[in-house]
Order: sequence, then C-alpha cells, then structure tokens
Amino acid sequence: MTTTREETAGPPGTAAPVRRAVAETAATVAYRYGLVVVLVVMLVVFAALRPAFATYGNALIVLQSVAVVGVVALGVTVSMTTGGFDLSAGACVGTVVMVTALTMVRFNLTGATAILFGLLTGLLVAGVNVLLTVVARVPDLVATLGTMFLFQGLALIATSGQSVSAGMTIDGAPAPGRYTEGFTWLGGGTIASVPVPVVVFAVLAAAVYVFLNHTRWGRALYAIGGNAEAARLAGIRVGRYRALAYAVSGVCAAVAGILLSARLGRGDVGAGDPYLLQSVAAALIGFAVLGANRPNAVGTVVGALFIGVMINGLTMLNAPYYAQTFVQGALLVGSLVVSYALTPGRRERKIR
Repeated sequence: MTTTREETAGPPGTAAPVRRAVAETAATVAYRYGLVVVLVVMLVVFAALRPAFATYGNALIVLQSVAVVGVVALGVTVSMTTGGFDLSAGACVGTVVMVTALTMVRFNLTGATAILFGLLTGLLVAGVNVLLTVVARVPDLVATLGTMFLFQGLALIATSGQSVSAGMTIDGAPAPGRYTEGFTWLGGGTIASVPVPVVVFAVLAAAVYVFLNHTRWGRALYAIGGNAEAARLAGIRVGRYRALAYAVSGVCAAVAGILLSARLGRGDVGAGDPYLLQSVAAALIGFAVLGANRPNAVGTVVGALFIGVMINGLTMLNAPYYAQTFVQGALLVGSLVVSYALTPGRRERKIR
C-alpha cells in the first residue's frame, strides 16, 4: 500500500501554525534565557583567550569592580518599580564622596561621622526628588535630571572645583585631617578574604530582593508601577510609596558613595559621574533576565555582573577604553530590544 504526499503532509493549513508556534517558543526562550546564555558564553570565551581570567583572584576583582555600580543600580531599580527613574544617582554618589572627604580632611572629624553625613546627603538628594516629583508633580526624568545638575554644582562649589585629599592647602595652611583607617577599610578591607564592598553589595542585593518580593511595601511599589490610579483606588498611598522608592534609591547611592570614597582615599570631583550610565544599564538589562519584564533585584545583579565581566574581559584583551564604552552602549540597546520587542504580551498584540 502506497502513501500519498497529501496523507503524510497532514491536514492542509497546519504548517503555518506549527512554524508560528516554533517561532514563539524560540523567542520566549531567547527572552527568558538569552542574556544568561550570553553571559556564560562570555565567561567561556574570555577564559579560553586569557587563562588568567578564570582565576579566583580575577573573580574577586570583577566582583569588587561591580560592587559600587551594583549598589547604585539596586537603588535605581527600586525607583523604577513605581514607574520613576532616578537620574540623580550618579550625582548623589559624587556628592557623597566629596562630603565624606570634607568631613574627615577639612573638618578633622571621625569616619563614623563621615558615614553619617554621607547617608544624610543621600536622603537630602532623595528629599529634593520627592519634592519635585511627588509634591510639585514634575515628571520624574526632568525632576531627577535637574537634581543631578543641582548637586553636581553644589559639590563643585563646596570644594571650589578641587579634589579633597590629606595635606591639601586650605587658606594657606595644610588640611588638619585625613582619612581614618576604619573608613578606608570599607573600601579596601576584606571579610573572610572577600572584599568589603562585595559583601555590602551581596547584603543589599538580598535585602532589596526580600523587600520587593516578600513585603507588602514591595508589592505596593510594583502595583503603583503597573497602574498608579488603580493602586490609589485600592487604598495605596501612592505619594508616600513613591517617596519611599526615592529614599531607598538615595540611601543606596549614598552607600555606594561611601564605598567609593573609602576606596579612592580622596574626594575627586566628578567621581560619581561614570556610575549613572552603568547603573542604569544594569537595571535595564535586569528587565530581560529570566523573563521578569519588570525591575527586579536578581536581574540587576546579573546586569551588573554582565557589565563587569565584559569590561574586565575586554581590558584583559587590551581593548581600547573607547571601544568598551561603545560595547556598553550596544549591550544596553540589545537588552532594550530583548526586553521590549520579545516580550510575550507585546508579540501577541503584534500578531493580532
């Protein structure tokens, strides 16, 4: 008995749905696991090209290099849960660096006092953001952009545009203070052979994860980000929760500034400027990790590691610094495409 081509091909019109289903499955897999796969591939390629890359010492270097970026990015992530966007995070880091340096070097106060003033500076930045976004109802991007320029300028005015370091001349005399050993330990010390900034990053990442996923405050923040009006009608005090999100972002940026100041051992003008782009990239990359499609702590950590591994690997391959900036931009664009173009709901709406 012979089988005709029509019998083996199946009912007419089934090929197109099968191809569509296969394409949908492939896109979903790419959306959920694509960035993780790329990260693993980068690790394998860099380790093959530079064996020194796959060492414990270099792993600690990568983790330490992303610790400050990751802490800032965690704060930016929380601000994004309500539909906001904290562009002042980098300026907050730089301002805290200058404030802590002035506290110890110019005013000869203790490291604990410098930490306190640094945290208060972060809350001050958050307070300005809250006044503009919640009270004055200025759009978040415009408000935080203005706050960024405001505190960048204040840091320059307070130091006359100069770096702050031990032995600097102030009014014709040497500065009376210096960085304390306890404070610098935050930037260069270790806990069980693990750098302190890495430990701080891990603790904050765990805290933000629990806060966003296992507390009513985190669920309220996500509800506001999904639909602020519906959240308000459900009894959620939208203004207060948006203020909370910016407060968390300000504190995270302040902690990052304290760690950076302790690592530098001086207050450099504009020290926090590079951290805005990298932290925003880490937070946005996190959208696409494991198909979360929303700001989340795990995705932000993966995004920060992604950037750190990429920069470390390119540096070990002697890639020029300007090429690294281009790759960071390309990475951000790619993550946005994955986050928005391959989102299952968006694909379904496009098909309809």
